[in-house]
Amino acid sequence: MHASEGVRAVAVARSVAASLGLPADEAAVLHDSNKLTLRLLPADTLARVAPADDQVAEFEVGLARRLTEAGCPVGALDPRVEPRGYERDGFVVTLWRYYAPAADEVTPAAFADALARLHAGMRALDVPAPRYTERVERALQFLADHARTPGLAPADRALLQETLRSTAEWIAARGAPEQLLHGEPHPGNVLATAQGPLFIDWETCCRGPAEFDLAHAPEEVGAHYPGVDAELLRRCRLLVLAVITVWRWDREDLFPDGRRMGEEWLARIRAAAGRE
Repeated sequence: MHASEGVRAVAVARSVAASLGLPADEAAVLHDSNKLTLRLLPADTLARVAPADDQVAEFEVGLARRLTEAGCPVGALDPRVEPRGYERDGFVVTLWRYYAPAADEVTPAAFADALARLHAGMRALDVPAPRYTERVERALQFLADHARTPGLAPADRALLQETLRSTAEWIAARGAPEQLLHGEPHPGNVLATAQGPLFIDWETCCRGPAEFDLAHAPEEVGAHYPGVDAELLRRCRLLVLAVITVWRWDREDLFPDGRRMGEEWLARIRAAAGRE
């Protein structure tokens, strides 16, 4: 968030928590992106704050509740308050259980096991969600809008367009089964806790092959996931790389050091296409 918006978001989170009987004298920022994640003390609750016009709080809360009830490895909502989004002063706040970090990092085997269990639970849910291809279409729209991605050289723009289209077509032709997915189960959305790895953040939930989720995880995880299609995973990794590269070239991107990362990822895509 922009600095001024972040200050307001912190104040709103503290106010909401206090009004629910959760004292929030202190607020520590744990993550800052399109939404703010805070640890509020002394209540020791986790608050996620998003602008009211850019949030899917009710969807996230509802899905998290169902996954928790199904025994999936997910971060739970704070049981001390009603599970819903609390709207105030242009923001929506959701409150979650805070988990103290485990001493050890999540191993690739533990990551794969947790993701496989999450996928098993998600297969049993009938939840409307967009297909992963909507992300590809949005990236292509950004590329077609030169004013939105002004820093891209013509050759790089063409390479990204070609990579997105051809890779998405290959994946579709593979005909792999599709299911409800987390959408972005990268390490930043996995908590290392005493209970084992727990997945958080459901705003990117989508439908697609399991390999699309695996493409967001560290490469070592794929070797431990049961029944993985190695070639499909490789193509999904390339597709995801192309999509997130487009986001880094968005003129409105606020990701820290985003342009440098965009340059590095473009070089990887060029290498994959044999253009270096």
